[in-house]
Amino acid sequence: MSTLDVARAELALAVLYLNKAEARDKICRAIQYGSKFVSNGEPGTAQNVDKSTSLARKVFRLFKFVNDLHALISPTAPGTPLPLILLGKSKNALLSTFLFLDQIVWLGRTGIYKNKEKIELIGRMSLFCWMGSSICTTLVEIAELGRLSASKKKLEKELKNTNKYKNELYRSKLQKSNERSIALVKAGMDIVVAVGLLQLAPKKVTPRVTGAFGFVSSLISCYQLLPSPVKAKTP
Repeated sequence: MSTLDVARAELALAVLYLNKAEARDKICRAIQYGSKFVSNGEPGTAQNVDKSTSLARKVFRLFKFVNDLHALISPTAPGTPLPLILLGKSKNALLSTFLFLDQIVWLGRTGIYKNKEKIELIGRMSLFCWMGSSICTTLVEIAELGRLSASKKKLEKELKNTNKYKNELYRSKLQKSNERSIALVKAGMDIVVAVGLLQLAPKKVTPRVTGAFGFVSSLISCYQLLPSPVKAKTP
């Protein structure tokens, strides 16, 4: 491929990435929590950016609760242990509830719904749901990593006298393990962010700590949404 073809392919990937509402939401999330880190809860330009970006992000999430509602009623993969099924469905239910309640919060922040006390209460309820879903995600990822580790060890014994990295199944399991490890780190960070937003430990999880964890978590989300690169065709 020529330099122009490579540039065109890279731009096509960028367009594909930015066309996703989810990707734009995560970029805005990185800006939001980066601003929270800079402001450290103090009034000023950074805090204004934090608040305005937080409000803007809610538009990207309109009716997004339907995704997890669909996942909640969809059948699970055959052979999945019952505890993992229950954790997965709990995560879907909590995340769907968070996204639904977040829309009511958006109505309050825009002035359409006037009851500020109820909006504050609903906002805290939604954050508790999000924290609960992050805890469920953490437990699911830990359990799935354990299952993957056991299956990899079994496969390694079968491939004892060969190069395991040339085996497609082993490479697939290794990739899934890496993806789940990243998802586990992100879920753990999201728990810290939720604790910070709810002010459950204000002395330890300050606005700056919340901002730092939220920013890194957002970058991980942006990475997870990256499209697969186009492979060059060999003549």
